[in-house]
Amino acid sequence: MKTLKFKLTVNAPASEVYRAFTVATALRGWFCNAAQADRRKGGRLYLWWNGGYYAAGEFSALAPNKKIAFKWQGRNEPAATRVSVSIAEKNGKTQIALAHSGIGAGKVWAKAAREFERGWNVALENLQAVLETGQDLRFTRRPLLGIAVGFFNAEEAGKLGVPVTQGVRLDGVAAGMGAQKAGLQKDDVIVKMGKILVTGYTALAHALQGKRAGDKIPVVFYRGAEKKTVTMELSGRVLPNVPPTARELADAVRAVNVELNAEFDALINGVSESAASHKPSANEWSACETLAHLIAGERANYFALYDFICDSERAYDTFDNLDNLPEQINATVQAYGTLAELAREYKRNQAETSAMLATLPDQFVAHKGTYWRAALPFLQSADHTRAHFKQMRAAIEHWKLEVGH
Repeated sequence: MKTLKFKLTVNAPASEVYRAFTVATALRGWFCNAAQADRRKGGRLYLWWNGGYYAAGEFSALAPNKKIAFKWQGRNEPAATRVSVSIAEKNGKTQIALAHSGIGAGKVWAKAAREFERGWNVALENLQAVLETGQDLRFTRRPLLGIAVGFFNAEEAGKLGVPVTQGVRLDGVAAGMGAQKAGLQKDDVIVKMGKILVTGYTALAHALQGKRAGDKIPVVFYRGAEKKTVTMELSGRVLPNVPPTARELADAVRAVNVELNAEFDALINGVSESAASHKPSANEWSACETLAHLIAGERANYFALYDFICDSERAYDTFDNLDNLPEQINATVQAYGTLAELAREYKRNQAETSAMLATLPDQFVAHKGTYWRAALPFLQSADHTRAHFKQMRAAIEHWKLEVGH
């Protein structure tokens, strides 16, 4: 039997290293894309990656801040293996010794061993970055497409005349970025990137793994019934600085919201209910429906933050529908009734989320990787919001043309 051994020293306390291997939310922050972890001897462990690989097992040994061991049965692997992690803190730094053992002989095992070695080297590099800086290298190194993702199902496919029911529909493209430069536009449906079939949002992340800004990748998409292929050059990612304290983070988010809300107030000033409720076409939202989508997004952010704080981050099969469900959009519009009431609800949700950010416990902020992942979406929301302001403005202008104003 073969054993692979790895050693790493990180500038972080042993308690954070122990948490990184035993808490589902922390595991997702550096290692896998979804996780379940029952932190007790005999407790279950399940790890899943966007590419379809998964490993399941159970904890066989747990000594807080000192040792972790668990069984590992990966997809298509001939038998279970074992992973043990020893942790030793010294002079403010923590030494990690990881061993992956029980690897057999033969061709199938040789392939598994290569994947284990590659995977652990990449993962441990990321673990160090997450524990020391908070930043997940899988995200910071991943390039951008420059797209906004819209709701897509069989009904939407029928409306658009697209002959497939799985893919990613574009709700818009960012000016000057890869998708727009490649000629993609709103309502195009991406079905393949490189060698990866795109059946939903998570497949996009899988297609970009290992890619860098400047790389070129073939993209297959439908525009109506027509199937097209283009080559897209991937764009670089510019990340905002995450403030070191919860109060500074809340202040930064409030400052962004003040700026956005000034634009929003000017946009809806004097707009009639008829104009706000007008749909430019059957496949497009009215201004009120777009605002309902922004409300849904604020609520989703709030509950995601709640999950982060409780270390109970939910694992979704897809992220496509969280704030785009027609049923949810329609219910919000009907419940609030008017543009003014929707606007008030939108701002109330912003205020509630900012207040929650300001009171994040110090212990949560000390989990650098989890705090960074939780904070980043709030600091990157302005472009998405402005894209929907543009959408609202277009719907209102279309109404003016329709009625001859």
